[in-house]
Amino acid sequence: MSTTVTAVGLVGAAAPVTRRVRAYFAPVNRAAGAPTVFDAAQMGTFALNAPPVPWVDLGWCTKFARKSETKIGALTTGAPAVVQSQVVTQMEATVQLEFESWGKLQLALAAGSQQMNLLQTATGAAANGSGGTAAQAVPLAAGSGSTATSLNVGAAAVAQFQVGQLVSVDEDYVAQVGFVGSGVSAAYVSSPASVGGDINYIRRVSLNVGRVVSIANGALQLGAPLLAGAPPSGMQVSPLMGFVDREGGGFFQEWSGLFVMDGEQGDRVIYHYPRLQAMQGSAEVAEALAGPLEKMKLAGAFRALPVKDANDGEMVLCFRSYLPGAMRAV
Repeated sequence: MSTTVTAVGLVGAAAPVTRRVRAYFAPVNRAAGAPTVFDAAQMGTFALNAPPVPWVDLGWCTKFARKSETKIGALTTGAPAVVQSQVVTQMEATVQLEFESWGKLQLALAAGSQQMNLLQTATGAAANGSGGTAAQAVPLAAGSGSTATSLNVGAAAVAQFQVGQLVSVDEDYVAQVGFVGSGVSAAYVSSPASVGGDINYIRRVSLNVGRVVSIANGALQLGAPLLAGAPPSGMQVSPLMGFVDREGGGFFQEWSGLFVMDGEQGDRVIYHYPRLQAMQGSAEVAEALAGPLEKMKLAGAFRALPVKDANDGEMVLCFRSYLPGAMRAV
């Protein structure tokens, strides 16, 4: 690749050359309608493995494609009509990608609606597509000092868990109406009757999940911090077997999204979508490997929703930032 060096020592500008896209997400406060703001001027050079709080790493993704469907129309006057100016007649933008890894967060983003936890069922529970009646949850010990990575359930209750087990940690459902889920709004409950008054419903949809990696002194040690941070003592712990998507459902999850492309020449391109909602049901694509093997990748498609830029009050869908490499001409 050729470059041009100017007389004052700057290297000529070049188109970014990238390999892959790294994806991150952050919660949107649904009740307040407040997305997570990313300021590329302050945080744009972060290390890919250590995103700034509260952004969460979703790993590498491929087939990243964003599309502007904003329409601009001509404003005409006179006879014959003459174009005098232009106006924005529609604002719309979409994003598509394929996740290189599966996990609760990737599944949740790629699901078209609620992404549910397969809670361990009670003995004799009737079969149900998204999991039968859940077994009784285990409360955190009062005043236990549980943290985002350590759940103190007490010496007696700890025997109910095993190393390697997945758990959902959240509050009981007690007739709450509105968005539910700690850390991230995981579902919207219109009435207690709509969820059958299920005391475990919030833990069934919660994104506040973890895997037990060790057990000691009445506490479950998790492999990664819970999304919602240290749980209050009123929360309870439910073992779960895995996760389940459903085709259908009327709830639109919403996230703030961040997509980063690191250039081979030290530059960086960042796409920040403050508000993204899934625009298709759960889907996956097969990538052929050697022989009969295929890799299944989660496919996501999202529609961007607008926010107001505090600098000038303009309504926007996406912020694209470019951080040039060192000593590049601009």
